[in-house]
Amino acid sequence: QVKLVESGGGLVQAGGSLRLSCAVSRSIFSLYAMDWHRQAPGKQRELVATITSLGSTNYADSVKGRFTISRDNPKRTVYLQMDSLKPEDTAVYYCRMSSSDVYWGQGTQVTVSS
Repeated sequence: QVKLVESGGGLVQAGGSLRLSCAVSRSIFSLYAMDWHRQAPGKQRELVATITSLGSTNYADSVKGRFTISRDNPKRTVYLQMDSLKPEDTAVYYCRMSSSDVYWGQGTQVTVSS
């Protein structure tokens, strides 16, 4: 069983920054792409950023230029650096690993006040 544990969420003012972390329990982490998703109240979960096993990245248009996804394979951790945060970034953020199965973390709340 693979376990994903997110951390780093919290309350921040608009324009501020947060860094989310997602620690993965198994060494297979290095073999697979990792994603960050978010879900705001009353909205569908949406893909925010992806990083492949080789480090290629892709972002939703709404966060391009403000968010940066990265990974540290020896630490089995993926990060989401969030800068210039806006109130509309408020959501629960989840990390996901898609191997032969799909694994999700429990989520971490990010709240951006105006």
